[in-house]
Amino acid sequence: MSCQQENKLTVEKELQVVSIERFQRIVTSADELTELLGSPSESGRKKQLSELDGHMKAFIATSPFSLLGTVGSDGRCDVSPRGDLPNVGKVLDSRTLAIPDWQGNRRVDSLRNIIQTGRIGLLFMTPGLGETLRINGRACVIRDAAVLAPMSKHGKQPPVGIGVEVEECFFQCAKALIRSKLWEWTAEQSDPPSFDFAEILVDQTRIEGLEVEPLREQIEESYKNRLY
Repeated sequence: MSCQQENKLTVEKELQVVSIERFQRIVTSADELTELLGSPSESGRKKQLSELDGHMKAFIATSPFSLLGTVGSDGRCDVSPRGDLPNVGKVLDSRTLAIPDWQGNRRVDSLRNIIQTGRIGLLFMTPGLGETLRINGRACVIRDAAVLAPMSKHGKQPPVGIGVEVEECFFQCAKALIRSKLWEWTAEQSDPPSFDFAEILVDQTRIEGLEVEPLREQIEESYKNRLY
């Protein structure tokens, strides 16, 4: 490891210590967690499988949205949304998935992390259903035409995709989505929040000459014409 890398890791560790010092009662062991929260039920333990069963395959076939978690070689984590209709991922067999990678902002944080560590965590969601499907395993960035071509949309083949080897998979109960009322907007939440992505980007990036209205038009055009 170079001196520059060592210095970077040292700074990151110092920042981490500073940021968590505000918390006075930190749980530091699995035994303490068990004491506070209890142990999982037998069904909670046995629901974890090493490969996809028929229920999971059917769920993925209806899921248009997934959250994709990765970690880089420096330990930094990333979660990225993936979405597509009628489903965001394709089951190749009980141990293997493929996820197309369509146009984005070209940061490729997830793909870079996968190349570095080959690890992935997925959360599949289907609108209207509270239960979600969690999958953890190994991953790679793929260019196999035999896999990517069948996932083409509007005459375009995804330039790359993500191949996933399932190591563990299980359904998550609906409590979080029930509490959040994710699929329904209620009076408790008042009106939907005002959110102007163009205004936020101009404010955050502070790029000279970048203006809200032209950027807003550019974003809207990309949403309309450059999804694939």
